[in-house]
Amino acid sequence: MRDHSQGRVHLIGAGPGDPGLLTIRALDLIRAADVVVHDRLVSDEVMALIPPATRRIDVGKMPRCHKLSQEDINALLVDLAGQGLRVARLKGGDPLIFGRGSEEAAALRMAGIAVDYVPGITAAQGMAASTGVPLTHRGLATGVRYVTGHRAKDSRLDLDWASLASDETTLVVYMGVSSIAEISEQLIAHGMPPGMPVLAVARATTPQEARLISTLAQIPAEIARAGFKAPVLFVIGQVVSLYDPVPLAALAGCGLPEPAIDHA
Repeated sequence: MRDHSQGRVHLIGAGPGDPGLLTIRALDLIRAADVVVHDRLVSDEVMALIPPATRRIDVGKMPRCHKLSQEDINALLVDLAGQGLRVARLKGGDPLIFGRGSEEAAALRMAGIAVDYVPGITAAQGMAASTGVPLTHRGLATGVRYVTGHRAKDSRLDLDWASLASDETTLVVYMGVSSIAEISEQLIAHGMPPGMPVLAVARATTPQEARLISTLAQIPAEIARAGFKAPVLFVIGQVVSLYDPVPLAALAGCGLPEPAIDHA
């Protein structure tokens, strides 16, 4: 019989997709877990690292289609840990960057369940490494800001547009495919140049990675024409001007496969 007091939840960042970007601690906890509760954006390659005998529970969310509400996920984690199980709560990217990790941790602590975080590489960092586009660069960007292009329950996207429309900051938009037209319109209306370069990256760091270079004014039409599907990351800022379609690995003769690139 399990000791209920031994139940614990690890909120683990699975990174942007490449299994090589997992931390050693994340991999150890995934392999030791009794049950893995995972999101939709955890890549197949990372999922393949879970031992075959380990129980898996898919709680992934899609726009307007949630297997479980966030409240139900919180209750599930409390219940599993309350049975004395070691729970790996596996999230794409980092659990503390648009991952609702803090909401789940709060619910677990309120229930008296032990919980900890295991950081993961967030999509913006993975994208920067795979594309060679820095998030900051001397003379081009003195800072970087992460924002979400999606609000819970499809509520209004009430971002601080005047603050975000800075040509000295790199703006990274997560979950923005459905709202990129509004984002483009608002940023231009608040003073960002229509010709500001934009890089859209779908499924960053995975073999399916695809890229599109555009401008702030043109990105809504071009992303629709390209047919990119979530997850897509938008990088808006002068740093995008540093993009070079020649892969960094190719310069070293590594012979890695090139991602699809669209210069529409």
